[in-house]
Amino acid sequence: MNIEEEPVATGAVRRDRTHYLYIAVIIAVALGVTVGLAAPEFAVELKPIGTGFVNLIKMMISPIIFCTIVLGIGSVRKAAKVGAVGGIALGYFLAMSMVALGIGLVVGNILDPGTGLALTDAVKEAGQGQVEAEAKDTTEFLLGIIPTTIVSAFTGGEVLQTLLVALLAGFALQAMGAAGRPVLRGVEHIQRLVFRILAMVMWAAPIGAFGAIAAVTGSAGLDALKSLAVLMLGFYVTCFLFVFIVLGALLRVVAGLNIFTLFKYLGREFLLILSTSSSESALPRLIAKMEHLGVSKPVVGITVPTGYSFNLDGTMIYMTMASLFIADAMGNPMSIGEQIALLLFLFVASKGAAGVTGAGLATLAGGLQSHRPELVDGVGLIVGIDRFMSEARALTNFAGNAVATVLVGTWTKEIDKQQVTEVLAGRVPFDETTLLDDHAPAHADVPGQRDEAEDERAPVKV
Repeated sequence: MNIEEEPVATGAVRRDRTHYLYIAVIIAVALGVTVGLAAPEFAVELKPIGTGFVNLIKMMISPIIFCTIVLGIGSVRKAAKVGAVGGIALGYFLAMSMVALGIGLVVGNILDPGTGLALTDAVKEAGQGQVEAEAKDTTEFLLGIIPTTIVSAFTGGEVLQTLLVALLAGFALQAMGAAGRPVLRGVEHIQRLVFRILAMVMWAAPIGAFGAIAAVTGSAGLDALKSLAVLMLGFYVTCFLFVFIVLGALLRVVAGLNIFTLFKYLGREFLLILSTSSSESALPRLIAKMEHLGVSKPVVGITVPTGYSFNLDGTMIYMTMASLFIADAMGNPMSIGEQIALLLFLFVASKGAAGVTGAGLATLAGGLQSHRPELVDGVGLIVGIDRFMSEARALTNFAGNAVATVLVGTWTKEIDKQQVTEVLAGRVPFDETTLLDDHAPAHADVPGQRDEAEDERAPVKV
């Protein structure tokens, strides 16, 4: 029993400290809104603070993904298992993207919020300006997965490039057998270093949250939201229904878990996304928390990074409702056939939006420019509230990827259900200081070079 009690006791102080950190984030968000409303011009000048914090998080994403995937694949003796995980994950991502598009289509046609809005010259210019944002087409996206050099995959900020290099390195080390173990040990030490740096960066979260929220509130204000309240509210409600009804039902049926319990475990990540409007800010913590939850390293290492490019449920719903809104507002409503054709086009185009700042709005403008150019001017109608809608997009995308990781782990039998129960019940707390399970039993060899029978996480020892 001592083995189980020790991590709980040693983790108590750490949890208290980080608890205060996230209370500070909530206070910072409230102060940011207040400053944004009281002194909007000053608040807009605070935008670099929020951008700087998000960039600090983003700089950690590539090394974390690389270490996680290399260690994950190195822990599997049969390469076919990795291929099975990837195939199941991609199939699920495509299916859920179509479901999200369908839900957005239905709600968008019911609400019909765009009718009667005026299209001014300023709005037209704002819409055309979004086309200049370089959202990649499908060919460029596929070629862009291949980095110029192995090193450039880490410096370019492209998640899929890092994923490709990590997969190649992981399979190579797997093929090397015992000769690759020293390298895996080195990667494991690097992973601990990177997560420790991330834990240090997180202490800047209140400052980053204050700057980001103040700038958003100051630039948009309340007046810009009034005429578009129906679209924004409808989008939020649609995302809510998708997450808690569609994803919640899947999680209950497949994994037997309550989605509210899972989201409570991920509460700090949701708060971080809400304050920064970026789901990427929580990507490293999602990887760490899913591994702690009991999902195997290969599943987490493949599903989470891939999901951030292919499983954009919130972006799917956004593009559907925004397209219908713009068409109605410009007095050019689309028939059901035209809607489906446009949305299938946007479905493909969205896969090239990963890593583009303002990806949802840029992809929407680029898709309309290619498929329905007469509607591009209308993109300016939603520029004013796009940042507020991006928060719902980011939260929905994150929720979809968290649920997907648990589902893929369940389907591939790469999840320790006893660990899941213990973690969600709060009996095995997450180490907020290292973001790793430092109290896990040590092995003489590199963790992950165990026999096939030991690949799954061992249950909590008593």
